[in-house]
Amino acid sequence: MGKAKTPRRVAENEALAVGTTIRGSAQKLNLVAELIRGKKAEEALNILTFSKKGMARDAFKVLSSAIANAENNHNLDVDALIVAEASVGKAITMKRFHTRGRGKSTRILKPFSRLRIVVREHEEEEA
Repeated sequence: MGKAKTPRRVAENEALAVGTTIRGSAQKLNLVAELIRGKKAEEALNILTFSKKGMARDAFKVLSSAIANAENNHNLDVDALIVAEASVGKAITMKRFHTRGRGKSTRILKPFSRLRIVVREHEEEEA
């Protein structure tokens, strides 16, 4: 007997990818995620490629992974994919200390975020 198969977390016409520890604040990552929500997958990749924001590189990797999952694992048509969901949340926060003058120190917080991207196969209506 093999391992019991876990049910899918998304619908049959969807695929997802999750970036769990992306270095940077969730607020900054959410600004990048807003750029691609609801867009076609190809258009979203272009937006992230030419975006000036630093978090766009990590979002590009997660979106590429979601598209690859859709194509290889779920046999979805890559040309008909749209970004159905791009949700951002907090992950861990590393705490560091920085020494200051007169024997004092201050706290430095290094936040990490998580990005969950769901791509959905969208049937185009014939006109």
